[in-house]
Amino acid sequence: MSGGHALDEVFARQNDGRSANPAAVRDLTYQCLRSHAAIERRLAVLVPRPLRETDRQALLQVALCRLEARPDGAHTTVNQSVEAARALGGDRFGGLMNAVLRNALRRQADLDAAVAADESARWQHPRWWLDALRQDHPQHWQAIAAQGNAHPPMALRVNRRRDSLADAQARLADAGIVAHARGDHGLLLDRPCPVARIPGFSGGLLSVQDLGAQRAAALLDAKHGQHVLDACAAPGGKASHLLEMADIDLLALDLSALRAQRIAENFERLGLPGRIATGDAATPEAWWDGRPFDRILADVPCSASGVVRRHPDAKWLRRPTDIASFAAQQRALLDALWRVLAPGGKLLYATCSVFRAENQEQVAAFAARHPDCRRPSPCAAPDLQLLPTAEHDGFYYALLEKSADAG
Repeated sequence: MSGGHALDEVFARQNDGRSANPAAVRDLTYQCLRSHAAIERRLAVLVPRPLRETDRQALLQVALCRLEARPDGAHTTVNQSVEAARALGGDRFGGLMNAVLRNALRRQADLDAAVAADESARWQHPRWWLDALRQDHPQHWQAIAAQGNAHPPMALRVNRRRDSLADAQARLADAGIVAHARGDHGLLLDRPCPVARIPGFSGGLLSVQDLGAQRAAALLDAKHGQHVLDACAAPGGKASHLLEMADIDLLALDLSALRAQRIAENFERLGLPGRIATGDAATPEAWWDGRPFDRILADVPCSASGVVRRHPDAKWLRRPTDIASFAAQQRALLDALWRVLAPGGKLLYATCSVFRAENQEQVAAFAARHPDCRRPSPCAAPDLQLLPTAEHDGFYYALLEKSADAG
């Protein structure tokens, strides 16, 4: 379960008023996860022996994170943290909290030096992750790591069946939301805001979708009347975009019935006619009706290394062996989906990863296994690696075409 879903469950269970400001709780939680290594390093200087009580240790980390993030509010942070510590562990723990935070204020230079001496703490990523970034992107690894610690951008996609880019941008401006046009139907917000504030969202005029994710539909290039599969479709953003762009016969497939319900909700909100099925894309015999697909979008499970700023717990929960595990799963999905692609059809392989083992190496190995695979160049190259920037997340796309004479 991701950190975001875990928080959702906690908020759903709270009925005592302590979750009155879930947005602030979520923001502080994500901030602590992004800076986890640095906070741990600072705390190790201040409290060399970690507390046995994990909840108390966690509260120390949260308090120190808040103190580092808002030095101008140090007095308030100390007072509130001490109060929380007393509620959790009595006066003794309250006293420890007070001593730790005041010591942190006095020893700022020592703490900064401790962080600077530890690469993982300095870049806020596990060492193995940094090694992989250095190996795969020697010219850009530092920028990728820095973006992994930033707040993610928020972008919208205009439903071209119901609205225009200009009209959507004007409505947002009237609501006090500054948005910049990107591409044919993308809008990048100056700052994120709740969807409840976005005019036209509930009526299906707009969707929240990263600008990098919006590249998928154009790259797949589905034509009117074609039979199309989105093989790992939930929550339905890319499938919805495909349906907005062309009159196609689309099947949105997902392994989870609960996640498939989210696809249905998005289709209904947007007024789109896609069909939805629950099943494992790696075993087509369980759900395929035998009619080959003209286009397949294979947005496969991956490390999510290109979107880690949206899921900051992932970089601490992942292990080096997970990359090989994802690669094996991706290989199985590609081989299975290739069987249901029509001769002359196209499959778009997509990940939200920046690791070559899941991207370039995966696609090269697939092409070597399948002599009926061609690699057209839809964007002046046989594939597209988007690295995370201030405007979009990290994604990888590779278009694979099946020979027309394939048996």
